[in-house]
Amino acid sequence: MNLIEVVKQDYSRFPQAQSYEIYASDVFFKDPVYEFRGIDKYQKMIGFITYWFSNLKLELHDIHQKDAIIHTQWTMSWNAPLPWQPRISVTGRSELEVNAEGLIISHIDYWQCSRLDVVKQHFKF
Repeated sequence: MNLIEVVKQDYSRFPQAQSYEIYASDVFFKDPVYEFRGIDKYQKMIGFITYWFSNLKLELHDIHQKDAIIHTQWTMSWNAPLPWQPRISVTGRSELEVNAEGLIISHIDYWQCSRLDVVKQHFKF
């Protein structure tokens, strides 16, 4: 199975049953909230998301590869752990850099909104 198909499947079942073997052990991850290196920290971040957020959905809008970069466009939504359970939504894109061995060595997410825009979604009534 090719890497793009594995990434598509991971997005469709996110955050459950992710294919961590497609990442290098020292993978670099960055988004507007987190920045770290290492597959163990990547797994812990997904565990944190799974524990705190409910009804998580990651909708893949586009995926393609150009040279050593897999580009994705997506929308992730979830219910925040507050008594009124606000539905939060972030649209963004990712760049997944692949090394010569076919492993993802860098995963960088870009949001189409600010962190403040995400905070504001928690308080819409």
